[in-house]
Formats: sequence, structure tokens, C-alpha cells
Amino acid sequence: MTGADRIPRLMVSAAHKSSGKTTVAVGLCHALAASGLVVQSFKKGPDYIDPMWLTAATGRRCRNLDPYLSETAEYRGAFRRYGAAADVCVVEGNKGLHDGLALDGSNSNAAVAKALGLPVVLVIDARGMTRGVAPLVLGYQAFDRDVRIAGVILNNLGGSRHEAKLRLVIEHYTDVPVLGGLHCDERLAIVERHLGLVPSSESDAAQQRIAAIGAAVRAQVDVDAVLAIARSAPALAGDGDEVGEAPLPRREPDVRIGVLQDRAFSFYYADDLDALRAAGASLVRVDALADTQLPGVDGLYIGGGFPEVHAAELEANAGLRARIRAATEAGMPVYAECGGLMYLARSLTWRGETHRMVGAIPGDVVMHDRPVGRGYVELAETPAFPWGAAPGRRVRAHEFHYSSLENLPADAPFAYDVRRGHGIDGRRDGLVVRNVLASYAHLRSAGGNEWARRFVDFVRRADYRLRRAHNVVYLAPSRGREAMVV
Repeated sequence: MTGADRIPRLMVSAAHKSSGKTTVAVGLCHALAASGLVVQSFKKGPDYIDPMWLTAATGRRCRNLDPYLSETAEYRGAFRRYGAAADVCVVEGNKGLHDGLALDGSNSNAAVAKALGLPVVLVIDARGMTRGVAPLVLGYQAFDRDVRIAGVILNNLGGSRHEAKLRLVIEHYTDVPVLGGLHCDERLAIVERHLGLVPSSESDAAQQRIAAIGAAVRAQVDVDAVLAIARSAPALAGDGDEVGEAPLPRREPDVRIGVLQDRAFSFYYADDLDALRAAGASLVRVDALADTQLPGVDGLYIGGGFPEVHAAELEANAGLRARIRAATEAGMPVYAECGGLMYLARSLTWRGETHRMVGAIPGDVVMHDRPVGRGYVELAETPAFPWGAAPGRRVRAHEFHYSSLENLPADAPFAYDVRRGHGIDGRRDGLVVRNVLASYAHLRSAGGNEWARRFVDFVRRADYRLRRAHNVVYLAPSRGREAMVV
């Protein structure tokens, strides 16, 4: 058997969202890494923010496992590939253990736990609970016997007496060990925002907060017992159908793509960045808040984030905005997702304040108090899709946005018809302007959706790249050396 077959591993899940599982997972990852172990973290489902915290806690890039956007064989292969070099793998679930789109639970956390042979550590939000904790634990044990509830961690405890009562109840009525209990402590909380937790890229004291969470977990959780549970995971024998276990074949880089990566734009999947590189792209980091010039690149990728929070700073950087607009008007290929779409718009309005943005797309963004689009989406490519359209081709993705794009021209072309979800107007997504594709949908290079390769091929073919190569278009870098994307 290979190292991937015997890798210690577990899942941190919960009965419901906002139970504190991210705090527990980050603390466990930090505590295990601090003991000298190589820890590989994973996040189930579509999420950018939790993986940032997990990456910071382990020093290794967190990877996403998504049973809706990829087949079981694919995410099994990815797990084996990234987990093989680690001493222990920690998978953080999303929402509750059995939550998911499918009635049969086939895309739930529990399904991933079964597919990967993951013992489950259940985080229980203990606020207001005493004897009622027992039927909760018993119910999770009984609901699906193929999912092993290996232990519980109590969170948001009211004090030592509260912890003692809950421990006594669980030990009396169940055979599930209590691995620890975290007492209420606002200093350990990761602040939430309208789309979830605040990204670690925005937290000036992120490492200090992670260290404090790790110290609390070491003090209040039996980390050795957690590691023993991980080491008790069964062998993950190959079925012969895994895909993605081998490293991606890489083409020699011949295309330069700028990636906006800063406090305003930080929503990028590590796998997608890898896929862009594998397709032959050198990725050059651009800071939309600090860089006044655009490096000499052949295309741009602008991911999601929270541009509304940094709108005044983005507006103040008029130099970069003007250069990006000029580049798009000259035909530069640009792919923008959600926050990137918002940045390319004419203006962004939030909380009564309006700020000028790039103006590369003919629309204005307005933030709302409630979600406009949230969850998984299904799209169908239209003839306007710019990277080699396959009309009718179905694409699975996800969206999380509180904003809408307004005042668009009536004849604006769209790359997608929306079959599930909201997109830009409830029916369409993927606004196309020259060589710009701007969408509320977040794509992943998974499940047969090779968007990264298609975009790099489009950049490679674009007339803009040929003209830049002959110095007809050249935008000088603003720094003495260019920073690479991480």
C-alpha cells in the first residue's frame, strides 16, 4: 500500500452551520502542525474563506473537495494526491454533517466521509444544552451507521459546571468519547460577514488569532486522542477509478496572466491556479489597492472578494483603474468572477456611498441587504461564450453575491443561460464585452469543466497578445520585481 492508503485522516463536522467547526478545525490544524506534523487541510464544498484560515494554520494550501462539482472518483484522487505527503489530513465540512442538495445525501459531508473513510469529530454548539445533548449524539450515530462518529467536541460552553454536566450526560447515554470542550471566548471567534467569515487576508492579526485558537484547543481538547482517531482511519484502498491522483501535466509557460490578489480580491481555488499554470500560464500578482501600473501581461484573472469593503481605496487608485480599462478596450482577455465583475463595472454603491470602478463593462453595481444569488448554479453556454463556444454545454458552478448589476444595455450579450441559480438577471450570466467575460458564477476546474485551459488557450490566441509581443501595447510593471501568485 502507498502512503496515501494509510494516511491518518478525519473530518471535523457539526450538527448545523455556525457551530464553531472552523474555529475547531483551525485550532486542531495549528496544534497538530505546532507539534511537528505535516498537516494537509481540506474543505468540503464551495468556500474560499475557510480555506484561507486553514492554509494559514498549516502552512500548506488547503484544497476543496466538492461532490456536486466533481465526481467521487475525482475528489478521491485529489485527496490521495495532496494527502500522500502529509502526516495527517483534516477535512472541514460545510453546514451540518448530513446537509446537502440531494435528498439521498449523496453530496453531503457524510457522503464525503464515507467515500474517503473519514472518522467524524462532531462539533456541538452547547449553548443552552444539558440533557438534550444525548439524543442529539445518539441521533447522529443512528441516522447513518456507515458514518463513524468517533468523538465530539463541545463548543461555546458556559463554564466548567456546564462542561461537567454535558460530559456526564454523554458518557452515561452514549459510547462516543468527549474529546474536549471550548468555553465561550470572544477573543477566539473569527468574525462573520455577509458571505461568511472574514478572510484571513483582511485580518491584520490573523496569525496571532490562529495561534491563540491553537493554544486554546491544546489546552481544552485532547489533541492526542484526536490524532489517535485520525490514525484509526481504515486503509483508503484504490478502486482503480480515481482520476486526478497523479500530478497535472504541465506545459512550458508561454502566456503571462495577471491575477488581482490582495485584501479586496482573494477568492481563488488553489486547484484552479494550478490548472492555469499547467495550461502554460505564468501568474503575476497585481495589487489593486497599491499598484498604479499594470505589469506586461497577456490577460487578467480577477477573482471574487469584498471590493465593497475596499471601494474607497479601489477608487483612489485611479492609475490602475485607467490602465485596466485601456487594456480591455485594446482587447486584453479578462476573466472576472463576482467581485471581479463588480470592480470592472462603472460604479459600486453600498450603504449610501457610490464609488467609481474601472468602467470596462457598461453597468453599475448595487449592494443589497439580502442575498441576490447564493448556492450552486447550473449554466448553459450560449453562442456568445468567448473561449470557443459549445452552445448548450452545461456547466456547474456556484454563486454567493449580495449585489446586482444594473443599467445594462438591452442588447448586452451573455455567455450563459441560467438553468439553476440567479446569475446577473435571473436568466443570464457571463456578460461579454470585447474579450472580457464577467460573471457572478464561480467556476472550478473540476467535473470536466476545463475553464482554466480554455481561458489560457483564448489568451494565447488573442490578437492582444500578438500586438503586445510587438510592443504595440505595453504596460510597465510598477515594482522593481514582479510578485508571483500564491
